[in-house]
Amino acid sequence: MRKGLTITFIIEGESANYGEGFGNITSLKKISRGDGESYSYISRQALRYNIVQQMGCDNTQVEAAGSGSKKVIQFHPEATIDKYPEIDLFGYMKTVKGGAVTRSAVVRLSNAIALESYQGDIDFLTNMGLAARIGENNSIAQSEIHKTFYTYTIAVDLDRVGIDRDIEIPKQEKIERIHMLLDTLKFLYRDIKGRRENLSPVFVIGGVYKRKNPFFENRIALNRMYLDIEQIKAVLNLDEDISLNTKIGYIPNTFANDKKIREELSPMDMKSFFEEIKKDVEAAYNESN
Repeated sequence: MRKGLTITFIIEGESANYGEGFGNITSLKKISRGDGESYSYISRQALRYNIVQQMGCDNTQVEAAGSGSKKVIQFHPEATIDKYPEIDLFGYMKTVKGGAVTRSAVVRLSNAIALESYQGDIDFLTNMGLAARIGENNSIAQSEIHKTFYTYTIAVDLDRVGIDRDIEIPKQEKIERIHMLLDTLKFLYRDIKGRRENLSPVFVIGGVYKRKNPFFENRIALNRMYLDIEQIKAVLNLDEDISLNTKIGYIPNTFANDKKIREELSPMDMKSFFEEIKKDVEAAYNESN
């Protein structure tokens, strides 16, 4: 059986994840690289929240365990993967009598890292409209802003979907859960600060493989709107399993080297990409029989 589904996405968004901030400044979540630049990112926890919510499976039973100030919110000990896709796909930790029971994530997410560095742009915000109604002055708040392309990767252990100790769901239900995940990623969005950011991909690459390695993670680069296709081609040439089973989806005219992308990578449209990946997922489960 081909056990690993992995897809690397490029999405476009603006200021999609903020940290704690300080004073009247709201700061973006950022990381630094060796080039001395800062790059905003969307945390994997934020992506998970949106994915689970939009899959419609954010209904897993939870409970407040412990007492007083030491209470923690966790999944209910009686919540099982056959009833709740969320904990099947994204794992759990439950405190039960005698210790803790855990399930590592079947669907693993990376952070979505900006492909263009943060240049210090700031938006100045006021509530002047309301203040003017009563003749009051209004203080100014500042919010860091960054419109950029982001890349993130999912990696799915297909052979672990729907299996947890003495529980195993039917094969067709396993397939349907992964299809539901793919449909969600295809139309993903994020609500933040009064905006709805479209996180649908503009470029995707991946497939269903014998290995579970996220081959294209950290292999996506963008330089002045030119997508680095040489790195992508180098990964494609690593192994026959990769070259034969990789599919690419692309929205035309997104990047400056559009013609080269289409000529050298032969991408398909987004609808076809997700349909083909769904077929490969179903074929992988049928191979196991």
